[in-house]
Amino acid sequence: MESQPTPSAENQPSPPATTPNSNDRTLAVLAHLGGLLFGFVPALVIWLVKKDESPYLDRQGKEALNFQIFIAICVVASMILMILVIGVLLLLATGVVNLIFCIIAAVRVSNGGDYRYPLTLRLIK
Repeated sequence: MESQPTPSAENQPSPPATTPNSNDRTLAVLAHLGGLLFGFVPALVIWLVKKDESPYLDRQGKEALNFQIFIAICVVASMILMILVIGVLLLLATGVVNLIFCIIAAVRVSNGGDYRYPLTLRLIK
């Protein structure tokens, strides 16, 4: 009689996600919206301080940090291209994209959901 192989840990379903508490949601909103004024610094600080305490803030802090690093790269590229007229247009587009996606992310995480930015380099895993 053959025995069935035991399923490995990677094949096991992930545990059900718990709803983040109010403090976690508030910090996640600050991580996403902080990028509008202070770049990647708020997301970096929140992620470094809270990543071991809350899996939700670990995910959202990394996501906000990756997006703000991507935005910083786009700003630097736009400034280099200001020699040509296209740099001004790219800088304006970068600002608009940053504003729109940060607001969408803040609304989503304020309701306790997860948000993943599109068009982002995932530098921090």
